Amino acid sequence: MDFNTIWPLLLTNGASPRKEEGTRRYWLTLSDEQQQIAFRNISRKLAERAFVHYDPIRAIKENSWQVKERQPEFLKGNEEGDLVQVRYNGLYKICTRETMKKFNLEFVKNWN
Repeated sequence: MDFNTIWPLLLTNGASPRKEEGTRRYWLTLSDEQQQIAFRNISRKLAERAFVHYDPIRAIKENSWQVKERQPEFLKGNEEGDLVQVRYNGLYKICTRETMKKFNLEFVKNWN
């Protein structure tokens, strides 16, 4: 992604024009994926009028990561509690009934 795409967003958010070259050098150290994530997050936040740091490098650092989706926690089956067997990605797994409901997993049978 081109630096000239993100710089105007940062500039209108309060970045100092004096920081352009340093920010450009930092931007070029990021992978394409990190650049796209940062641009997407900063654009979205500014459109929603959410906080984006005025320091352009800090803004990029804070927005160049992506939150991974939480995954269900599966058990071995010898634990105590209300356990169920579920189908997940074509595999049969053991988890709590609460996890099954939380992640909307396909119920197979009661485990205990």
